Amino acid sequence: MFSQAQYEAVIREIETGLKTFEGQLAQVIPAANSAAGRWYVPPPVAEGFKWIAEKTVEVGKAILDWFIDLLKGAVAPIFMFIDSWRWMDIKGKANGVATDLSTQNLVVDDTDWSGKSRDAYLAAAGAQSSAAARIGSIAGSTSLNLLACAGAGLAFYIVLAGVLAKFIAALAVSIAGMGSGIFSGPGIALFLEEVGVNTTVIVTATSTLAAFLGAQVAAMITLHGDAVDPSSFPNGVWPMSNTSQYSDATVKDGDADWSLKGK
Repeated sequence: MFSQAQYEAVIREIETGLKTFEGQLAQVIPAANSAAGRWYVPPPVAEGFKWIAEKTVEVGKAILDWFIDLLKGAVAPIFMFIDSWRWMDIKGKANGVATDLSTQNLVVDDTDWSGKSRDAYLAAAGAQSSAAARIGSIAGSTSLNLLACAGAGLAFYIVLAGVLAKFIAALAVSIAGMGSGIFSGPGIALFLEEVGVNTTVIVTATSTLAAFLGAQVAAMITLHGDAVDPSSFPNGVWPMSNTSQYSDATVKDGDADWSLKGK
């Protein structure tokens, strides 16, 4: 399922988180230099702190750029949801046409109209009804596929928001460790440890999303095949509204012969 309000809230959360994350990265080097400059910190340890800080900023900037790239497609699920809604409207209209052109709605029981003209009219109208029904079916399937894609996008960005929150929390701990009087190498390097775990989560989520969207592409290709199916669309086009036998509007029934040609 897809909720536009929930989706927009998740994207805002990610955008806000990236600003927070970027601000944290700017604090890492100063915090490390401050820690390394304390009188009781041996030079090798001080160099270790500085190295960790440099790597933290390097990795953090790469992650920041990665998230920015992933956000470039953030608007797509919203358009998918909107298009899904519109396709469902098309389904309703097409099915309405199909119903209006059905035999039971075209035949008037108390009429004395009968013969080949009546049969040809109903046959032609039946083809129109079938074509409209096929459009309704295609529109409905297209709508559901688009809605599923939008839902997959929402799930993907929820994962990103969760991972980013962990990155921010881990980096905050590392910065606090660098700025405190009591700190440890593992505590300061916590952010780098989180990166190793959570980048795998992002890669897995991205792969899952890509596989899902690939399946949806295959489904859309199948829908295209349905659209050009000659059973409802002869030669890939909309069926003719009349038959070749009655293309000149001539009606022959028993001894009667009424021709509208030229009138």
